[in-house]
Amino acid sequence: MADGIDIGFGPLGQAGTGDLVVFVGDDLALGGAARDALGGAGADLVARAAASEKFKGRSLSALSLPAPAGVSADRLVVIGLGSEKDRSTLDWTVLGGFTAGKLSGRSARVVLDWPGTAATAAQAGAFALGARLRAYAFERYKTKKKPDAEDKAGTALTLLLADAAGGGREGEGARTLAEGVILARDLVNEPPNVLFPEEFARRASELTRLGVEVEVLEPGRMRALGMGALLAVAQGSVREPRIVLMRWNGGPAGEAPLAFVGKGVVFDSGGVSIKPGGGMEDMKGDMGGAAAVVGALHALASRKARCNVVGAIGIVENMPDGGAYRPSDILTSLSGQTIEVINTDAEGRLVLADVITHVVRSAKPKLIVDLATLTGAIIVALGQDIAGMFSNDDALAGNLAAAGEATGEKVWRMPLIPAYDKAIDSKFADMKNTGGRHGGAATAASFIKRFVEEVPWAHLDIAGVAMSSNASEINRSWGAGWGVRLLDRLVRDHYEARSAGR
Repeated sequence: MADGIDIGFGPLGQAGTGDLVVFVGDDLALGGAARDALGGAGADLVARAAASEKFKGRSLSALSLPAPAGVSADRLVVIGLGSEKDRSTLDWTVLGGFTAGKLSGRSARVVLDWPGTAATAAQAGAFALGARLRAYAFERYKTKKKPDAEDKAGTALTLLLADAAGGGREGEGARTLAEGVILARDLVNEPPNVLFPEEFARRASELTRLGVEVEVLEPGRMRALGMGALLAVAQGSVREPRIVLMRWNGGPAGEAPLAFVGKGVVFDSGGVSIKPGGGMEDMKGDMGGAAAVVGALHALASRKARCNVVGAIGIVENMPDGGAYRPSDILTSLSGQTIEVINTDAEGRLVLADVITHVVRSAKPKLIVDLATLTGAIIVALGQDIAGMFSNDDALAGNLAAAGEATGEKVWRMPLIPAYDKAIDSKFADMKNTGGRHGGAATAASFIKRFVEEVPWAHLDIAGVAMSSNASEINRSWGAGWGVRLLDRLVRDHYEARSAGR
């Protein structure tokens, strides 16, 4: 139970102990299986308790009460689902997270039916995913528990539905996807004195046990290749950089892979252009894009996805010592293009430039999606509930948007116009690494675009959603693991080979 919860599946009507969870709409009506579990007295008790507690069955509301006599349960938990309109747009993953939040540290049977609805196996799997994600907590460095803290590890749910066997199969898929998200969350939450570049590369290399081929590039190889942009970012730190290339070969041999590229700045002080002290501690999460790529490869390999995928992450620490790169330095990137440094805190795009060039040349991918906590400007534009998307390909952008709607990891397409590209022209080099304050997210994307050549590409600026994002029913952690579910769904719905019968 690495995620802090145990989830099983059983048929409707299965007996047991612990709590009993049922669902109602705003009319407080119970589904057939819930009525059978409670009996007539139980249904009457729900109505009377709802009136006493002014429980209206609104969406994502809850009422807890002692189980009625004759019902084998310690406690009855009634979850509200709202109006018929609310129920028609129900997000089963969110519902699973909300329900798990009401059951922390307890065991329960969850009756997945209500009037007019009986959960399918896929919906039960989504419910299980939400419950697993809600149960996550990063507490490995706490030496003492608060006296009133609940034992999350004691949470055990049995989901009851008509197709229990199908639910179990979907639940296994939910478990492996949750593992990928949790891996990404752990990476983002780790402190930088623990998760330095070499350690990050070591953890990514553990994907080999799932059949992922992993190659780690060390500084000597990078220098030989000519990765002058990435190496410049790293030169102020005593921690040497790494690039990790992860290959999942689940599709036809020789078929061009999808490429997912992540920015992995394990700590960003800003370098010589040092950041203000307030909030600098959050810069341990400046590797959220790389974490998402590692988590996605874990999820894809765990379910043996029928596609070829390359994951590439550039891992560096941006620090301001006497050897650090400076504003006005001119760097030669792996692509041969030269870059004038205006601000050493615009470092993530330099890392991505060399990693993307290497991926284009070595993997020859059919598309590239990069994820990066790149700019504060995207937070100003979109807040912390949605990521900015820039793309040179309408089909890829549409597929990402669809995957975002399906998973709740939503993206909003932002403009890429010639004016933004012109803003990064340099007087002294081919380009400069920042176009100034105005349109900062767009000029950063325009910089990356200069390195993707003709490959269909999308850049996701996840600065607002990857760390310190708004709490939700499926995440109470500082690190969100954002992007793992999005990439998995993108592959599943649009790029994965279909087997017979699917």
